[in-house]
Amino acid sequence: MKLCILSDSHDNRALLGLAVEDAKAKGASVVLHCGDVVAPTTLRVLLKIGLPVHVIHGNNSGDLVNLCKLSKEQPEVIHYHGQDASLTLDGCRVFIVHYPHYAHAMALTGDYDIVCCGHDHRSDITHYQTVKGTTATVINPGTVGGVGAEPTYVLADLVSREFTLHTVPVKADQVVNRAPVTPHQ
Repeated sequence: MKLCILSDSHDNRALLGLAVEDAKAKGASVVLHCGDVVAPTTLRVLLKIGLPVHVIHGNNSGDLVNLCKLSKEQPEVIHYHGQDASLTLDGCRVFIVHYPHYAHAMALTGDYDIVCCGHDHRSDITHYQTVKGTTATVINPGTVGGVGAEPTYVLADLVSREFTLHTVPVKADQVVNRAPVTPHQ
């Protein structure tokens, strides 16, 4: 199983859609969004792609009531988990949270194989030896919305445990609004 891991879309429907389409073309069958969707309507671009999306909110949480409503309207696609999520996908224990410091701490527990986060718009893949003697990987895919950095996502292969960072493919004729703002730390 392959995952499209992304974060911090900040209402950029175009880049979010392009990233998930690209990941699907590369074999992704599930999307993990590590927060800062902001407006829940941003996720509607993913409905036509049809992959299940597990999403949490971040510090720019937007309208949580409508995010819950959207997940109830489209339960086969949008799975809203709140501030964090613990999932088992293809035998792999996955934890999703917005904040990197929280993610690194959760990885060290040994309770998860992969811990995904966002928030600081900086892509990073770090492997840890856990307190249980296992290995856990923290994945920060950067910002799919291109806020203050190039728009990126991570493609994770759960079988091979390979994690690759991808820049969202944007063609010259596609208009993409990328606001060059500094994220809140």
